[in-house]
Amino acid sequence: MHKRFEDFITAMTRLVNDGPRDEPRILEEGTRLLGDLVRHDDWLEDRHAVPHPQFYQQYKLYCAPDDSFSVVSFVWGPGQKTPIHDHTVWGLIGMLRNAEVAQSFERDENTGTLTATQQARLEPGDVEAVSPTVGDIHQVVNAFDDRVSISIHVYGADIGKVRRHVFDPASGAAKEFVSGYAN
Repeated sequence: MHKRFEDFITAMTRLVNDGPRDEPRILEEGTRLLGDLVRHDDWLEDRHAVPHPQFYQQYKLYCAPDDSFSVVSFVWGPGQKTPIHDHTVWGLIGMLRNAEVAQSFERDENTGTLTATQQARLEPGDVEAVSPTVGDIHQVVNAFDDRVSISIHVYGADIGKVRRHVFDPASGAAKEFVSGYAN
């Protein structure tokens, strides 16, 4: 494990485990910590940066022994995108290489209707937060059709085990899924 990444894990462990699990504090301080990590592109192992020709890849980089948080690399082949989905836990997305675009949605709980809200383009060093309290439904796409982009995600659970939802873009109907990992 690269020292820069090891130091990040140590700091995140301290942040998540010090005192009560205060989400606003974790998101604020975690944004700073993840921003410091993704401003440097010298630590991610090559095996966690391999694209797939058809599907984005989600590689587990670290998971706390108590599942209190996990760190994942998302590797986006040219033009690849996620379905519209949620997380059900807090999360931080930090851009490491190239760029991605995240389209946020609000969902009417009575009708299921999805309404597009803000769109954000993440460039290297940028960090964005998601959670049920700050906005949890989005779709992410590689901003480039001709190169790989990589983002680093930190979640308030072992995200590969969390029951989450994908949403039909037309009806807003939710379907449960568990993402797992590529490695």
